[in-house]
Amino acid sequence: MPETTAIYIHGHHESVLRSHSWRTAQNSASYLLPYIQPNMHILDIGCGPGTITLDFATLVGPTGHITGIEPSPGDILTQARETATSRGITNVEFKTGDIFELEEMFKNRRFDIVHVHQVLQHIDRERVSEALMQMRAVTKPGGIIAVREADFVATTWFPASAGMTEWMDTYQLVARANGGEPDAGRRLVSWALGAGFARDKITTSAGTWCYSTPDEREWWSRMWADRTLSSDFKTTALKSGLVDEEKLNRIADTWTEWGKSEEGWFAILHGEIICRVDT
Repeated sequence: MPETTAIYIHGHHESVLRSHSWRTAQNSASYLLPYIQPNMHILDIGCGPGTITLDFATLVGPTGHITGIEPSPGDILTQARETATSRGITNVEFKTGDIFELEEMFKNRRFDIVHVHQVLQHIDRERVSEALMQMRAVTKPGGIIAVREADFVATTWFPASAGMTEWMDTYQLVARANGGEPDAGRRLVSWALGAGFARDKITTSAGTWCYSTPDEREWWSRMWADRTLSSDFKTTALKSGLVDEEKLNRIADTWTEWGKSEEGWFAILHGEIICRVDT
């Protein structure tokens, strides 16, 4: 049985941070940018190395403020703080915090925007609406909740291969065994309704990541090959009993081969929602 709250399937291995550090507000939260105004206070949940968080900080200006939280203390928050220092950004703080404890953590604080990116897919799928209710509890009246989640089953690639299909099937099995929901993007409206948001308070959109140039293919394929063999994904996959070392090695080799293909193309679909908080 899964734990009450799913453990992040990839962990914070270098191969994972390689991907997370690539993320920016522009390539991972463009749907939210029109809503961000100077002076706003934003909570970024699951901030990781803080690249999106720090972009938000530059957008709200010196009188705005951003708070980024991660569920476990460690090097990841140290890296985020060091990046903030290197970029000269001071209107930001990084703290340890859990999405299910927001109301307790921020008793006397409310935010204009509460944001998550690639977080809900990794928590206990039976508690996602509860997480959204916690997010609403720390949002100011008139504020918004912004969510962007991948929809893995909608991921597509070329050229087709049995190996890439095996990777997708394996990822789906392991993610669900870990308690999460890899096809979260399509479920965002349903989850928001379950959290008590009226349908006319929910705005939906979709975004993509696409990798096809030689540099993009090399970076993306190497990252996934390394994740498969070196990140917490391997530990989680083996612990689940759904895969063995041979299969993981085969999947890593598949990624390497895909990256070498000049006709290679890979795209990930994301669901996006803006939920308006009136009271």
